Amino acid sequence: MAARLAIVGRPNVGKSTLFNRLAGKKLAIVHDTPGVTRDRQEAEARLGGLSLHLIDTAGFDTGAPESLAMRMTRQTRAAIAEADICLFVIDARDGVTAGDEIIADALRKSGKPVVLAANKCEGRVRPNASESFALGFGEAIAVSAEHALGMEELFDALAPFAEESRAPPEPEDGAQDGERGPLRLAIVGRPNVGKSSLFNRLLGEERSLTGPEAGITRDAVKATWNVGGAFGGREILLHDTAGMRKKARMAGETLEEMSVASALSAIRFAECVVVVIDVTQPFEKQDLAIADLIAREGRAIVFAVNKWDLAGDRTGAISALRKQLDRLLPQVEGAPLVAVSARTGQGLDRLPPAIAAADKAWNTRVPTGQLNRFLEQTLSRNPPPAVKGRRVRIRYITQPKSRPPTFALFGNQLDALPEHYLRYLRNGLRESFHLAGTPLRFLLRTSKNPYAEK
Repeated sequence: MAARLAIVGRPNVGKSTLFNRLAGKKLAIVHDTPGVTRDRQEAEARLGGLSLHLIDTAGFDTGAPESLAMRMTRQTRAAIAEADICLFVIDARDGVTAGDEIIADALRKSGKPVVLAANKCEGRVRPNASESFALGFGEAIAVSAEHALGMEELFDALAPFAEESRAPPEPEDGAQDGERGPLRLAIVGRPNVGKSSLFNRLLGEERSLTGPEAGITRDAVKATWNVGGAFGGREILLHDTAGMRKKARMAGETLEEMSVASALSAIRFAECVVVVIDVTQPFEKQDLAIADLIAREGRAIVFAVNKWDLAGDRTGAISALRKQLDRLLPQVEGAPLVAVSARTGQGLDRLPPAIAAADKAWNTRVPTGQLNRFLEQTLSRNPPPAVKGRRVRIRYITQPKSRPPTFALFGNQLDALPEHYLRYLRNGLRESFHLAGTPLRFLLRTSKNPYAEK
């Protein structure tokens, strides 16, 4: 089992840069602004022959008990408590500061093994040996996360604490041969609709920072959700993401643009996406834009109407929301819609079956014989319209792939099929083969006219 390595230190000493360097890819947002990292970011990594479970953390800070700074510090303390090893990062340019001494005291009290690293040691910058020894963790290892300097020395320092983790790499996504990997599920939505609260409620722990402030989440935070039941014991890799605002409102806000880019990456990585809607402001323009983006990316989609405990008259409310959803988003007509309250836990038991249903539809493959019987009946009820006096003919249909279900139509003049007729075919496929809510794609294979002029 991989040793859990928590990377801790003051804000802006390069913890996230080092996290990305050890992980081998850019997972955490990196910016010159102090305090960019707020939630615990985790990743599997191999350093030399060592298998490590990395935990990036926010910096230690002070403030009022329920301030954002103190909530971030509590997340860091939780990471230290979970870790097997702590990698304490200081800034070689600043030397040891009062903030470093406060963190060193907390690490000593934790009783965890600590490796001290002085970052930003590029060029002639070197850590002050006497200052680093004063922290009580021996001499600091000189590293530069930005330029990949000192990684071998860091490996040698970590090896004694992680010897038992030497193992061959596991299959990607944790899947064993012949087994499906974890279901990749992202939670997305506008700022302050309760995404992180829902994420925490599903996990049963305070894994993401929450609060009245909009835009708390920056990095896409992932965690394993062992829900069982509807998924037959299959793990869910759950991603919490930053709120997504209109591009015009983010102009010039570099950090927010990077946060949204992280959320978009989570959507592209996901197989199924839960779109969180605020019941007090349902289906605003940005909600529709987010859902349309997910449909264009071809992901399975589930709508969670959050803050249900704040809803006024609930009589017929779900039916009204259902009709509104199908009218505004015909491209995902019939998508599961669940009323929940992340604050009270109301309705959360209905969310896993809805996700399982969406995932099943997304993975559906329909036999060619059934598809062509469907096509024959559909064409007899409502044949395609004529184009310039010539009728469009659809001769054959197959499904070359799923995830999302993609159907190939063969015939003549198919490029002239109007959108309303393709929508008619999509609705028929959804109804006939239980594909409600999943995006459907068509490949139009028009046969060449042998009499056309060359």
